Amino acid sequence: MRHGDADAEIPEALTDEARALTPKARRGLIAHFGSISDRMRGVELILTSPLVRAVQTAQILSLVNDHEGLLHAHRGLLPDMPVGALDTVIKENAGKDLVLVGHQPSMGALAAHLLALASFPRQFNPGTVIGLERNVEEESSPIKLLFYAAPGQPVLEEL
Repeated sequence: MRHGDADAEIPEALTDEARALTPKARRGLIAHFGSISDRMRGVELILTSPLVRAVQTAQILSLVNDHEGLLHAHRGLLPDMPVGALDTVIKENAGKDLVLVGHQPSMGALAAHLLALASFPRQFNPGTVIGLERNVEEESSPIKLLFYAAPGQPVLEEL
């Protein structure tokens, strides 16, 4: 999942890391996550970039889905981290319903990597959620796309 739309202005004396979601983005994420909540039931763990806008997005998702599980910040979800930075975390949490909240271009690159694509073929706009699934009993089984949900667009089950 990519974080929601953040304020374009950096707060005085702070860095890009402190940019928060806009009020409009918060309302939009609540509606968007509500519209796909049936596809995201049973989430056990939410990992988020430690940047403010990603943490806020993860918190909104958690509230909309009545998520009572864990929500952790993870440095592997910082902007421009290499795709492989999350391989260990994904393997360690195999079999769990996991949500990763991060940034572009990292999230598009990660989705492409997991789906064995050269690049992700769709826009990865703020608030976009991609559902993936792997058969954990067969480690070599391919990861498959469950859905692609961009805010304000129909949910797609194929790319």
